[in-house]
Amino acid sequence: MTTPLIKNGALVDDNWVLVNTTTGVDDIAILQDQDVIVPLSIWLTEQQLIRSRPAKTAVWLNSHETPEAIAESLGTLPLVALNFPEFKDGRPFSSARELRQRFAYQGEIRAIGDVLRDQLFFMQRCGFDAFALRDDQDVDNALRAFNDFRHVYQPAIDQPLPLFRRR
Repeated sequence: MTTPLIKNGALVDDNWVLVNTTTGVDDIAILQDQDVIVPLSIWLTEQQLIRSRPAKTAVWLNSHETPEAIAESLGTLPLVALNFPEFKDGRPFSSARELRQRFAYQGEIRAIGDVLRDQLFFMQRCGFDAFALRDDQDVDNALRAFNDFRHVYQPAIDQPLPLFRRR
């Protein structure tokens, strides 16, 4: 069963393979022709293997890892995945916003891990544009999450002006 992926507000096929941290290097060698998302630890230690691949390679950051770790590579990364290890850990929200604002990252920012429908609207506001839903989430219901609120008061990545400045 594949994890449902929402990108730019629509259900899409996922062409990326998320590499497991325990078998990562072996997976990369086997998946030469497939686009892979590797953990930061593999990204930092396996540059020669990564550069020799014909397919694309992206990085995923755990919630305790910051975008500074990949700042010099952002221009070559088509995708950065931010892992939500559990619902109550909100650090990836800050990382997404930092990628968009501080580093002006224009590629895909994907939420992975414990991604729930109730978070999607707020994730989008912080700069996420792709969401790998947890397997128990209803995709149709999740797609409606982007329309939960008609007006937003605070500035964010998706709307830099507060409501009082838009009147």
